[in-house]
Parts: sequence; C-alpha cells; structure tokens
Amino acid sequence: MSVAYRQARQLIEIGRDEQAEGALRAALATEPGDADLLTLLAFVLRRQRDYPAALRAVDAAIAAAPHLAEAHAERAESLMSLLRDKDAIAAAREAVRLAPHDPGGHFVLARALAAPRRYDEARAAAQHGLSLAPRSVEGLLTLADLERDAGNRDEAERAARAALDLDPTDAYGRWLLAMLDAEHLRVRRSLRTLRDVARENPARPDVISMTWPIRSLLSALRRWFAVATVLVLVAALCALRWEAALLPGRILAGLFAAVVTGFALRVLVPAGRVPWRCLRLAPWLLRRATRAGSVTVVVMVALLLAYAMTGLWWLSLLAVLGIPVLWGCAAAEAFGARMDDPGYMHAMKDLAGDFRSWGAELGQWWRDTRKDLREAWKGDA
Repeated sequence: MSVAYRQARQLIEIGRDEQAEGALRAALATEPGDADLLTLLAFVLRRQRDYPAALRAVDAAIAAAPHLAEAHAERAESLMSLLRDKDAIAAAREAVRLAPHDPGGHFVLARALAAPRRYDEARAAAQHGLSLAPRSVEGLLTLADLERDAGNRDEAERAARAALDLDPTDAYGRWLLAMLDAEHLRVRRSLRTLRDVARENPARPDVISMTWPIRSLLSALRRWFAVATVLVLVAALCALRWEAALLPGRILAGLFAAVVTGFALRVLVPAGRVPWRCLRLAPWLLRRATRAGSVTVVVMVALLLAYAMTGLWWLSLLAVLGIPVLWGCAAAEAFGARMDDPGYMHAMKDLAGDFRSWGAELGQWWRDTRKDLREAWKGDA
C-alpha cells in the first residue's frame, strides 16, 4: 500500500474523515487509477453519507482493477445504502467469488441478503464468515443485526454480547444492545446506554433512536388500541338496542383506558425527559407526527373514560374517529424518520424519476396510438 493510503487509514481510525478525504483526493490527483485509493475514498464518502459519490468512486476502482474483491464489497455497501438490494447482492457475491477465504466478503453478503429479508441465506453467509474468523466483532454484530431483524431477539442479544466481550468500546454494538433492551422494555438501561454512546460520539448523535420510548409506545397502541376502541363502539351501539349491554361496555371502556394509561406510565416514567428533549432535534415531520399521535391517544383515552362515566354512546364514536388520525400520523412518522437518510431520499428521487419516465412513455404511447387510429380511420373512409 502507498504512503498516502496508510496516512488516510490512520486519519480514518481517529475519526478525521474530511482530512482523510482531502489526502486521498490529493493522492488521486497524481495517481487517478489507483484502485486501492479509490476504494478507500468510497469508504470515506460512505461514512460521510455521500452515497452517490461513494458509488462513483468505487465504480472507478472496479474499472481500474476488476478483480479487486475489496472494491466489490465496498460497492455492495454503497448500493445497500442506496436501497438497491438486488445490485448489492450481486456485488457482494462477486466479492465472495474473488476472495472466498476473506470473511469480510461473507459478512457483506449477509447484510445484503438480510435487507430483502432473505434471512436463511443471510444467516448461512454470516456463519460461514464466522467459521473463517470466529472472533470477528464485525461478524458477530452482523449476525446480531440480522437475527434482530428476523425477530430472534434472544439470539441477537447473545451475538451482540459476544461481540462486546471482544470489544467493549464498540459503539455500534452498544447501540444494538441498547435497542434490544428497548424491545424488552428495559427502559432505563437502554436510555443510559444510548446516552453514553451519544456522549462519546458527539459528532453523530442518534436522536431518533433516543426517542424510542414515545415512538414504540405509539406503535404498540396503534396495533391493539384501535381494535379495543372499535369493540367499545360496538358495545355502545348494542346498548342502544339492548340496555343490558350498557354496563359491560362502560366497564370495557374504562378497562381499556386504564391499560393504556398504565402501559404509557410503564414506558415513559422510567425514560424521563430525555426522549422529549431529543424529539425537539428530530426531523420536523417526525417531530410533528409523533406529537400529533401522542395528542390523539390522549384524546381517545379521555373519550373512553368519559363514555365509561356517562354512557353517552357518541363519545365512543368520537374515539373511533381518532383511529385514522393515529394511522395517518404513523405513516408520516415512518417517512419522517428517514428524512435525514440521504440514501433513502436518493432512492425516493430515483423512484419518482422512474414514475415520471413511465408516465412520459405512457403519454407517448397514447399519442402514437391515437395518431395510428386516426390515420387508419381516414384510410378506411
């Protein structure tokens, strides 16, 4: 490796990505076809979340050295960041083919296969990589990630803890374990870990992850609270015809309201003010959708309590009208959570471009068809 390559690697290791990029570009000015420098530049650009530029750099590296496995692996990473899963899998497979004994290529392939939820294949690739490097922190965290996505939280936690046993300072491993704690409702421990990781990485605070108590609460309520509210309305409507159904319906409404309140306290009280403070720093759409969803849940609970106390059936109807608002906020929140992801936004732009192209082609086909029909009609006449 060249002196410039080693210097850039050292800068990357201490977190000076911008200086590393400058050093690499200066070296490439004199050696524009150096595949190693281009691959490392792609890595730096990807770390800075400039995914299209990273892809261009690694494509240039592959053009200069088609048999460089590291370049194909880096290309797969850039394609995954741009949500181009099929292309990422193909690039990762090429990296594995060129260097079958390199565990890193198998880990990249596992991540690429996990993106489209091909978990069995991804698990096999990760385990094959771990057979080549059993003490690889990257491999263990890759396995933990895909097991978490597949819903196997216990296996994911075991893999994450094994990785942290090897490297207790790994920021991603600690973040992953914090999110697993969150999914087990270990609220205080999860937020404590997230705060520590954010404190040690002030340049990249993950404020969206630290809002998980609010967002997870809303997500859980959207699933069953909507059904519970509809059941209360059905009971209220039945009570209009059969008076005996009134008391059970009111008891049901009070019970559901109490369960929601208790669950909210179980999650939000241990979390404290941290999630609400981090919500102020979140993307504007996520922030507004989350707050609107929270207000909607409070209003729905208040309406159920009011129905439980008064028995006025139209109060349960108003509570049901909050369901579409709750789901609308969920859709806006899901989109807002990805607004600061350049890869996601670039993929959305590509998708919009595809729709525009499809619309233009359809319009041209319709114009050509009308012209052909008109000419055929004139000819027949």
